[in-house]
Amino acid sequence: MNRQQLGEFEEIVLLTVGILYQEAYAVAIIDEMEERLDRRVSIGALQTVLRRLEAKGYLASEFGEATSVRGGKRKRYFSLTSLGSRVLRETQEQRLQLFRAIPRVAFQK
Repeated sequence: MNRQQLGEFEEIVLLTVGILYQEAYAVAIIDEMEERLDRRVSIGALQTVLRRLEAKGYLASEFGEATSVRGGKRKRYFSLTSLGSRVLRETQEQRLQLFRAIPRVAFQK
């Protein structure tokens, strides 16, 4: 079992950054999460988790080019680090082990 513990929202954010790959910036992450999960996400909550995941070493970020569409403001793009990828794989394996341990009869109720 891994020593790295992810909260549910942290895990969802990491997964979404992975899904978006090179297009993972805050608004795109929110749009993807809301569409896939039918769940509202506040920009403040997301920014807090993005900063925390970056501080833990699970994400890296860099600024994109300035665009006139955004009034010259640059987007901050996020990507999984090798540590973040490893933690996601470990979390996935933990979940699979738990699901495999559930007796089939438990799903028939």
